[in-house]
Amino acid sequence: MANKVLIIHGPNLNLLGQRETDIYGTVTLDEINAKLIMMGQDENMDVEIFQSNHEGEIVDKIQKAKGDIDFIIINPAAFTHYSVAIRDAIASVEIPTIEVHLSNIYKREEFRKKSVISSVVEGVICGFGSDSYYLALQQIGRI
Repeated sequence: MANKVLIIHGPNLNLLGQRETDIYGTVTLDEINAKLIMMGQDENMDVEIFQSNHEGEIVDKIQKAKGDIDFIIINPAAFTHYSVAIRDAIASVEIPTIEVHLSNIYKREEFRKKSVISSVVEGVICGFGSDSYYLALQQIGRI
């Protein structure tokens, strides 16, 4: 049976390839998603992808994943730094989760160096651009 993986993209990630390309690169979210789906198929994973700019929608998606999803990969984007609601949703569903970021949040502005999400996930991958997502998907089998 294939592992079911939910990949959640947070706010403004729908603008990848257009916004702040010096930080986030020129790869679009559609390109990242296509590669994630292809990688998932190669690894016998059923990959579901979700993007939202709204905190409550992300919380709802995480909560609905319980009992249906085996792993979560999440880029909480700006919610990384203050969303206790997303943090608590991840903790409550008890689904192994990997936090990813395109940029190295520890080399950025001071407010970006703190993640309220990190304490409830299996690991964090950041600073490798779109490869951060691909590295996370490769780690699923090791969790």
